[in-house]
Amino acid sequence: MKTCLIVDDSKVIRKVARHILETLDFTVAEAADGREALEQCRLSTPDVVLLDWNMPVMSGMEFLRALGTETLSHRPKVVFCTTENGMAHIRAAIEAGADEYVMKPFDRETLHSKLQIVGVA
Repeated sequence: MKTCLIVDDSKVIRKVARHILETLDFTVAEAADGREALEQCRLSTPDVVLLDWNMPVMSGMEFLRALGTETLSHRPKVVFCTTENGMAHIRAAIEAGADEYVMKPFDRETLHSKLQIVGVA
């Protein structure tokens, strides 16, 4: 079974994403910020990270840059999940190492298609 780490400071978004991912047969873990997510990745690297952009403690971009410096068993796919929709934000995310980008609010079909694009669904 594939694993996904949902990283978002919104409990509601984590709950919605968890429900969608579980219907797609993912085992789901959650983190409320980038620092917590990095610690979880060190313990057990997920197949994919669903990553929010704006979070306290450590933002999505800070997490993505830190993830790139980690020595993990494998590099998880990273799907940015955010309300930031400007081309500059999308370009910055991809350049920093994101594999795909999904806009909030998202639905099951949209998330499923993004996971298929990155090869984990």
